[in-house]
Amino acid sequence: MTALLELEDVACHFRVPGGLVRAVDGVSLQVQKGETYALVGESGCGKSTLAKTILRLHPLVAGTIRFDGEDVAAMRGADAKRYRSRVQAVFQDPYSSLNPRLRVRTILAEPLRAHGVARADIAPRVDRVLGLVGLPASSATLYPHEFSGGQRQRIAIARALILEPDLVVLDEPISALDVSIRAQILSLLEKLQQELGLTYLLIAHDLALVEYAADKVAVMYLGEIVETGPVEPLFEAPKHPYTQTLLAAVPHPDPTAPRASADIRGEVASALTPPSGCRFHPRCPSCLPICNQHAPKTVTVAPTHTVACHLHD
Repeated sequence: MTALLELEDVACHFRVPGGLVRAVDGVSLQVQKGETYALVGESGCGKSTLAKTILRLHPLVAGTIRFDGEDVAAMRGADAKRYRSRVQAVFQDPYSSLNPRLRVRTILAEPLRAHGVARADIAPRVDRVLGLVGLPASSATLYPHEFSGGQRQRIAIARALILEPDLVVLDEPISALDVSIRAQILSLLEKLQQELGLTYLLIAHDLALVEYAADKVAVMYLGEIVETGPVEPLFEAPKHPYTQTLLAAVPHPDPTAPRASADIRGEVASALTPPSGCRFHPRCPSCLPICNQHAPKTVTVAPTHTVACHLHD
C-alpha cells in the first residue's frame, strides 16, 4: 500500500492571553491509500485540531504534511485548490453543517461552481451523488430542515463526495445520530469506500466504533501520539496505560471476561501548561520516577505497533 497522507512532527499552537496552547505537538503518522485510519482519545486531546490542520483550517506551526507525496504547506494557487477538492470532511453535527437557507441542490452545487465545473454537468453530478448516499433525486428541491438527522448526515456525506475526493476526514460522523441510525450510516460509509476507493481519517472517542470500522488506530493524548498500530493486535494487547484505560471503559458483552484496569487519576491537563516529561504521568497508575522528568521515545514493540512509554523503552 502507498501512503496517501504523511505527517511528520506536526504541531499546531495557539497564542492566548495566558500563554501558548500546544493543541498538537509533534504528531507523526501515515495513512495508506484505501484504508480507514482512526485517531482516538478523550475530548480536548487535539484530535479535531489535528484534523483541521490537515484540512488547512488551522495553521501548521511546525512539521510537514505531505499528501500524495506533495508538501501541503507549500501549495499555492491551483495546487491548493486541487488539494481542497481531493481532501474533504464530514463533521459531527448534521444540523449545523448545512446552510438552512439553501436547498439541497444549491448546497451540493456550490463546491462544483467554486471549482469551475461546467454548468451543464452540475445537475447530473448532484443527482448521482444523492443516489450514492441513498437519497432520491427529488431531495434536491428540499431544505435541510425537511430531513431527519440521518438524512442530513447523508447530505453532508454527499457534499463531501461531490468533488470526488481521495481522502475524507470523518470527525465523529455518527455521534450526534440516534443509535438506530448509526449502523446505517456506518454501512453507507463502508459501501462508499469500497465502491469509490476512498481513504478515511476517522476522528472518534468511541472505541467500539473504531474496532468495527478502522484498519489502524493512533491513540492521542494532550497533543501527542502515545500508541499506534493495526486495530486487532492493538485492541488485544494495548501497551500504553492510557490505551489500556480507554479500552477498559468500553462496555463488554461478557461481564466475566478479564478487563484491564481503568484506575487513572484526575482529568486531562491543560494544553496551556502540559506536564513535564510524559504528559500522562500525573494520571498514570504505572508511573515511574523517570516519567515526570523525561518524555518517552516512540519505540516499536511489534511489527507496525509503536508506543511512547517508559515501560517499553
